[in-house]
Amino acid sequence: MFTEIMHFLRELFQKNFSTLLTMALLVLVPLVGSSSLVLVLSQHQDLLQHLTVWQMVLYFMLMGLTMAVALTNSTFVVIVTGYFLGWVGLPGMIVSYALAAALGYELARRLDQDKLRGFLHRFPKADAVLAELQDQSWQLILLTRLSPVLPFALMTFVLAIVGVPRGRFLGASILGMLPRSLFFYWLGTKAPDVLALLRDPDEGTLSKLVLLALVAASMLGLYVVFNRALQRVLRRSAQ
Repeated sequence: MFTEIMHFLRELFQKNFSTLLTMALLVLVPLVGSSSLVLVLSQHQDLLQHLTVWQMVLYFMLMGLTMAVALTNSTFVVIVTGYFLGWVGLPGMIVSYALAAALGYELARRLDQDKLRGFLHRFPKADAVLAELQDQSWQLILLTRLSPVLPFALMTFVLAIVGVPRGRFLGASILGMLPRSLFFYWLGTKAPDVLALLRDPDEGTLSKLVLLALVAASMLGLYVVFNRALQRVLRRSAQ
C-alpha cells in the first residue's frame, strides 16, 4: 500500500509539475498582493471615497479580475468594500465574486488542459473517488467556499481541474461564499479603522467564534463528503 502511494505521488509530481506549481502560487500570491494593497491603502484611502456609479462599476470589475488571478484575497476585498461603500456595495460585491469564479474557472481549465484528469485515469481507485466527488459536487463546492481559510483562487482552480460542471460551480460558489462574506462585509461596515481590521480580521470574541464555526462546519462536511465517496468506491471494488 505504501509503495503504491509513493508511486502515485512521484508520478503526480513528475507529470503535473506545472499544475502543482500554479496551485502553490495561488496560495502565496494573494498574501503578497493583499499586503501590498494594504500599504497602498494606508497612504491613499481617498482613492475609494465618494466613488461615482461608473467608478464603482470599474472597481467591482477590477476586484473580480484580481480575485480570479489571485492578486487579492477575497476576505480583504469584502472588508474594504464594506468599509468604503457600505451596504449599497453588497450587490456589486456578489457580482465581483461571480466574475472572479467564472474567470478563474476558465483560466484553470485552459492552463491544466485536463492533464490532471488524464493522469488520474491511470489510477482506477483515485479516478473512481474523483467521479464520486463529481456526483456530490454541489455539496463539495458549497463546503469549500464556506471555509474562510481555504484560498478562493486555489479552490477555484482545484474544483475546475477536477471537472465539476460550470453552471453548478458558479451557483454553489456564490451561495457558499455568502455566509462568511456577509459576516466580513458587516465587519467592514462597522470598523472604525479598516487598516487595523485588515491586519487582524479575526480580532474579537465574536469574530473568533464565527470563524471557528465556519471552519468546523466546512471541515466536518468535507470529511463526510470525501469519506462517503471513498466508502462507495471501496464497496464497489470489494464486490
